[in-house]
Amino acid sequence: MANHPHDAILSILAKADAERIKAFAETLIPQLGDIAVLENRTGLVMLPMLDTAHGVNFHLDEVLVSGARNTAGGYDGYGMRRGRDLEAAMAMALIDLAVASGVSHEVCTAFLDQEAAAHAAADTDRLKRVEATRVDMETF
Repeated sequence: MANHPHDAILSILAKADAERIKAFAETLIPQLGDIAVLENRTGLVMLPMLDTAHGVNFHLDEVLVSGARNTAGGYDGYGMRRGRDLEAAMAMALIDLAVASGVSHEVCTAFLDQEAAAHAAADTDRLKRVEATRVDMETF
């Protein structure tokens, strides 16, 4: 997909609203043909953090995730999201599969662009709220 590299696609989908990606993935299923589910499970992954004082990575804790892998027509789809919503992880994997196989290219691109814009707007709003609480010690 020209607009988004694969890692950006996965990042967008991992942050997307669960109900929106489930609804969108449902529309893609008939076009994907025979889909084989390779994996659909929950598990724990280590959360890496950077110790900025020493410049080394360490594992802060474990995070519960849901993961899914599927295949159709020689293409693979992958999804992993925080929490135990296996349906959302499977929806993410189906959208990734559609992108990889070129199914509904324009519709998938529009969905990804819309989700990326929503994430950017939420980030901007969050930064504005944080900035409003900042105390400037020079003027304090």
